[in-house]
Amino acid sequence: MIQAAIFDMDGLLVDSEPHWREVEIGVFETVGLHLTDDQCKLTTGLPTDSVVEYWFERHPWDETIRSRVEIGEAIIAGAHEQIGRKAGPMPGALDVLYFFHKKGIPMAIASASPIHLIEVVIDRLSIRPLLTTWHSATLEAHNKPAPDVYLGVAHKLGVDPARCLAFEDSGNGLKSAHAAGMITVAVPADFEFNDPKFGVANLVLPSFINAESQLNQLVINY
Repeated sequence: MIQAAIFDMDGLLVDSEPHWREVEIGVFETVGLHLTDDQCKLTTGLPTDSVVEYWFERHPWDETIRSRVEIGEAIIAGAHEQIGRKAGPMPGALDVLYFFHKKGIPMAIASASPIHLIEVVIDRLSIRPLLTTWHSATLEAHNKPAPDVYLGVAHKLGVDPARCLAFEDSGNGLKSAHAAGMITVAVPADFEFNDPKFGVANLVLPSFINAESQLNQLVINY
C-alpha cells in the first residue's frame, strides 16, 4: 500500500519554469551571456548553483564583474519575487493533490529549490493544509540527482521509501526519486516528453489533467 505521495515542485505543481528561465536570461545578460529560452531549457531540473556552473564552464565570464555565487543568489532572489507574484498551478496539479488528500495519503514536497521559495509557492497555491511536510535538497549533503532529499522526506514522514509514490517532471529529479527506491511517476514538459530518460519511471503522464484513474490504479497495484 502506498504510504505517501511526494512531489517535486517547480514545473510539476507550480508553473514556475518560464519564470526561472526569464530571470536566468536577465541575470546572465549582466555578465555578457545572452541565452535564449530554448538554451535555458537545457538545464531544467538542475539546482541553481549547477545551472550557473553549467554556463560558466561553456561561456566563462569575468568574475570581477559578478561572481558565480552572486549570479546564483541573483537568480534565486529574482525567481522568488517573480514566482511569488505571478506563478499559478500546473494544469490538473491541484486536482491530484485533492485526490490523495481524499484518500488520506500523506503528501510532501521534495524540491531542489531553497526552503523559503518552497514556502512562497505553498502559500501562492494555498496548499499548506494539504501537505504533511516539505523539504529542500539544499539542506542535504547532496542535491538532486542524489537521493538525499527524497530519503530525507521519507524520514520526516516516518515511511518506507519503497512505499512512497514520487512525482517528477525532470530527468534529474526522476533519477533522485528512483535512486531513493521510490515508485515514480514522470510528468515531463512537452519539449522533452519523448526523451528516453523518462523510461525509468513506473508511469509517464503527459500532464496531471484527468490523471486520477491512472493514479488510482497505481495506488491499488502498489
